[in-house]
Amino acid sequence: MRRIIIHRSDPDEEVPYWVECPSLGIASMGESIDDAIRMIREAIALHIEDLIAHGEPVPPPDSASIPAEQSLVVDA
Repeated sequence: MRRIIIHRSDPDEEVPYWVECPSLGIASMGESIDDAIRMIREAIALHIEDLIAHGEPVPPPDSASIPAEQSLVVDA
């Protein structure tokens, strides 16, 4: 499971939400929170696939001990 952090973009940005996965150092954007989550799930899967394809280590999944009220954790 990977922890993601959802952010509301600045008012002058075209896309209202951006989301990051700190353990992998990647981010994505979306028109809605659901869209942002869908986009980061795809980005996580592709990033891990790329690491494996290049023989690079995949960072371990995030700890399940992160308090649920502080973050959103997705299976990816």
